[in-house]
Amino acid sequence: MMTLICGVDEAGRGPLAGAVYAAAVILNPDWPILGLADSKKLSEKKRDALAITIKQHALAWSIASSSVEEIDQLNILQASLLAMKRAVEQMQVEFAHALSSFELLVQVDGNQRPKIQLPCEAIIKGDSKVAAISAASILAKTARDAELCVLDQQYPVYGFAQHKGYPTAAHMDLLKQHGVSPVHRRSYAPVKALLAIESSQSTSNTFF
Repeated sequence: MMTLICGVDEAGRGPLAGAVYAAAVILNPDWPILGLADSKKLSEKKRDALAITIKQHALAWSIASSSVEEIDQLNILQASLLAMKRAVEQMQVEFAHALSSFELLVQVDGNQRPKIQLPCEAIIKGDSKVAAISAASILAKTARDAELCVLDQQYPVYGFAQHKGYPTAAHMDLLKQHGVSPVHRRSYAPVKALLAIESSQSTSNTFF
């Protein structure tokens, strides 16, 4: 029985807002995709184009996420692994018939493995070494960027479409100006610090 590689990667550990995303991709050995690389090393235009190609020609692919609430409850590492687990299991369900005649080996970027039933390897810098992981990093990144554009429409004062939730100087200035939104990660130090200041000011105001 032929063994296929299922590449898995996440996007969005560093930002202060929004869900963390993960993708699982099984590339078609008969249809190689040129230009695959770590999504962080590609331009937005190139990522978007490759994401379309991956979805069109991969044998199987899936995208999943863990919410802001799950990130705050579990911590970002565990939430990322949960999103990876969801992506793999969702892909298995959606493509069960097509994948029934193959053995799958999951290869994950990094040094941690999600809790899944399939054989799984963690590969440091796998998004630069394994094509399927590169493809997964591209799908996860483009999906998360798309979500941040949606959040930008819902919460326009924070500029999510520009900084994608990362703690840029502009984002921090807007966060201090407008306060913490429902989609900010309260367990992250910069957000937690602002919440503490807001709470302190609120407590102080009650005495006047």
